[in-house]
Amino acid sequence: RFSLLLLNLEEYYFEQHTANHIVHNGCRDERKFRGSLKICSKSIIFEPDDSIQPIIKISLRDCISIKAPEENETKKPFTRYVNLSCCMYVFLIKERNIIAPYKTVRGKTEHLFQLDVAGKLGDVVQTLHQLYRASCLDKMGDQAAMITAILQSRLARTSFDKNRFQSISETLHMECKAEMVTPLVTNPGHVCVTDANLYFQPLNGYPKPVVQITLQNVRRIYKRRHGLMPLGLEVFCTENDLCSDIYLKFYNYQDRDELYFLIATYIENHITEHTAESYMLQWQRGHISNYQYLLHLNNLADRSCNDLSQYPVFPWIIADYSSSVLDLTKPETFRDLSKPIGALNKERLDRLLTRYQEMPEPKFMYGSHYSSPGYVLFYLVRVAPEYMLCLQNGKFDHADRTFNSLAETWKNCLDGATDFKELIPEFYENDSSFLVNSLKLDLGKRQGGKMVEDVELPPWASGPDDFLQKSQEALESQYVSEHLHEWIDIIFGYKQKGSEAVAAHNVFHPLTYEGGVDLNSIMDPNEKVALLTQILEFGQTPKQLFTVPHPQRIIPKLKSLSRTSSHSVSITESPVSSNEESFEDLTEESITLAWNNIAKLKLEEKYKIHKEAITGIAVTCNGSSVFTTSQDSTLKMLSKELKTIQRSVSFSNMALSSCLILPGDTTVISSSWDNHIYFYSIAFGRQQDILMGHDDAVSKICWRDGRLYSASWDSTVKVWHCVPGETLSNKKHHFELLAELEHDVSVNAINLNAANTILASGTKEGTISVWDVTTATVTECLNVIFLLFILFAFFLCTDSRHLLSAGDDCCFKVIDIQTGMLISSLTADEPQRCFKWDGNTILSGSQSGELLIWDLLGGKVIERIKGHTGAVTSMWMNEQCNSVITGGEDKQIMFWKLQY
Repeated sequence: RFSLLLLNLEEYYFEQHTANHIVHNGCRDERKFRGSLKICSKSIIFEPDDSIQPIIKISLRDCISIKAPEENETKKPFTRYVNLSCCMYVFLIKERNIIAPYKTVRGKTEHLFQLDVAGKLGDVVQTLHQLYRASCLDKMGDQAAMITAILQSRLARTSFDKNRFQSISETLHMECKAEMVTPLVTNPGHVCVTDANLYFQPLNGYPKPVVQITLQNVRRIYKRRHGLMPLGLEVFCTENDLCSDIYLKFYNYQDRDELYFLIATYIENHITEHTAESYMLQWQRGHISNYQYLLHLNNLADRSCNDLSQYPVFPWIIADYSSSVLDLTKPETFRDLSKPIGALNKERLDRLLTRYQEMPEPKFMYGSHYSSPGYVLFYLVRVAPEYMLCLQNGKFDHADRTFNSLAETWKNCLDGATDFKELIPEFYENDSSFLVNSLKLDLGKRQGGKMVEDVELPPWASGPDDFLQKSQEALESQYVSEHLHEWIDIIFGYKQKGSEAVAAHNVFHPLTYEGGVDLNSIMDPNEKVALLTQILEFGQTPKQLFTVPHPQRIIPKLKSLSRTSSHSVSITESPVSSNEESFEDLTEESITLAWNNIAKLKLEEKYKIHKEAITGIAVTCNGSSVFTTSQDSTLKMLSKELKTIQRSVSFSNMALSSCLILPGDTTVISSSWDNHIYFYSIAFGRQQDILMGHDDAVSKICWRDGRLYSASWDSTVKVWHCVPGETLSNKKHHFELLAELEHDVSVNAINLNAANTILASGTKEGTISVWDVTTATVTECLNVIFLLFILFAFFLCTDSRHLLSAGDDCCFKVIDIQTGMLISSLTADEPQRCFKWDGNTILSGSQSGELLIWDLLGGKVIERIKGHTGAVTSMWMNEQCNSVITGGEDKQIMFWKLQY
């Protein structure tokens, strides 16, 4: 029945002794109750073996005296008593093993305990006297300092028991002192890490002698801020679970960092490289649900189920708690996710802003936080009553302030003068026990005389499980998917601090923010303890993860998003006919199948047809002819069927930089370093036209819907409207310049999205400009992204939201083109010169000539395929994504085919 929750906050459990509690000593009705005497840093707890009897908790501060037998009596073999005289009160807990508010025995009492082992009596009494002196100190800081000194002395006299190793062959790598953290309590002991396991041995042997975690099972490790100090480390052996396997708090950050490094080094499957940006990419693309994304963000922002002052925070989603049917298609069903809870009610906000404006510095808008230990246990009191009793000194909250009704709680969050709380993850999970009083707890009687029982649910929920299912559906709904980024901006993002927080009415007390106070700079121990207690009880703002606006989620057509296999929520109705849908699905399926098997690319044939590096590859629609350009200044046509060169054309003595085939397979266009763009008639085998459009080398060309886009070293991208000439009558093409897009330096690359609405252009200095090309003049620059490295290639994803770049810094970088935010970065061993990307998997050509297949979300290389003997400089892929042609500095072109 004993648990660390019977201790006071910030109290330690040191040791236990088997003992008898003697009642009415020396009287005819003397009774002995056998049990365990627990010595803690601020109290003594006796746990009787008989569960009918209550646990007795005596505060050391309330003791008048702690006595042992006189010295001459201790020589008698059976004299082993400890006598405690108490004034004030004693707590009686869990009588008849029922969880209930603590009973208090007031007035002077005496308690006599008989230890089983007489030899320990002197040590026990000495320890009790030490702790008694500490508890009687007037100032909390002095108490904490003395108790800490006693604790550290005990830890210094002990070490990890190596006999607890799982194997005698294990090699010790590190041992240090630490505390295991669980909600509201910490337990001191010794940490030990070997080449196979992580161990924690509690000083008191509770709840078990050793906690052991196999390093090979570890999947995630996080450095944590605990008690406002960077001293925590949390270890998970699962990918997506809310709760960790162990949370450790160290006494200095050097030990924490060393252990973190050792675990990260020795585990094979750790995913410490996942950043908020990498999870963002997965979320945007629908690979993880809204729920999973919020869990990951909470983890990265130091939120943990083991720390109630930093418990994971989830948003109120539903605003309708009165209707009989929950309609997730109506926007008014949902809470406004762009505002914090305190700003949802305009009248209340106006009052708060008036007070804020009149307040001296440091100013804050809200006198309480949206997440605190009290709020977490407000929701969980029915499943975690002992935590509530621990937090509130053995009492439950008043019945009318208990979590009684969803509608009442939501109304109070909207209207209450000091209530701004958000929700916790349990509202979007599958365990509804926190809504039901299954433990039959006596939580009190409300003003109307009604007992507090189960939580009252809204009319649209048939029961607790149905309520959770509908809450999950609401969280994964289209409305929330479209607006969740706004709430993330407030809680984890750029509206959390500074002027943006003020504008968003999102300002809390300065001490709740990371870095709001430096505890190391506070010399007065009493001030430090008081400040820490205040902050931990008030709640803490999550670590800021984003400093620019968070991108919106991409809502795909013909798709549904699901959080788990248990339920899925349709996002949009398809606007296309069933025939079109079937065709699109079939095409999409074949492309998905190809990318899923892209590692099975096999080399079919190769040809050395140029004298210098290949710069461009274009293929006719039927795949029969392949055109290539090279730095040897030639355009060549290879017959795939005959496997011979059919055409070889040189327009000038300058290198050609790229090529493309116009629709209809009648004309090839080539760009050249001689500042010109050449049009070549395939049917008549001759140069058809020349566009002299630039003042320096033309580096890249694109063609879409009658428009030619040309990039040049003259620092411009030009957009041309082209009217094809009539070949038989020798009429030339007609070129009309629609727009000239200015840049500061040479433009190396351009790329259009699949919808032909966005053009991206990249310069040699690593700046990418994103242009709206839906208008006739193409004058609007949507964004400018500064990457600051030499760009080799970039590619706009089919979702028109993400851009993937590669350059001489050996990194792939995913950028959200609307916000310019770097979402993910993946480092390679060498530069990747060209690539194709489906949004998840990358096929790249490297500087050394290999083809590499990358799992972008997993952050690793899946496959390496030997290819060219020099850098891969050009890559072509067919629409079905099952055929690839590469060109390299080794002057070869290689044909690759998927072998399923």
